[in-house]
Amino acid sequence: MAKKKMLKVTLVRSPIRQNPKHKLCVKGLGLKRMHQTVEVEDTPSVRGMINKVNYLVRIEGEA
Repeated sequence: MAKKKMLKVTLVRSPIRQNPKHKLCVKGLGLKRMHQTVEVEDTPSVRGMINKVNYLVRIEGEA
């Protein structure tokens, strides 16, 4: 089996008072609170969500 590439994403800015669609992207990535880190699969749809909210999140590294 091929090992899936994973990305570590951390929420570094609050989504309060941001665009509602950007809030939904943060929620879709599984981020609920500040400085929370989640591992998500590296897919084009996830990359698109990260690019849309790049000012709110930081990609810590590719696991």
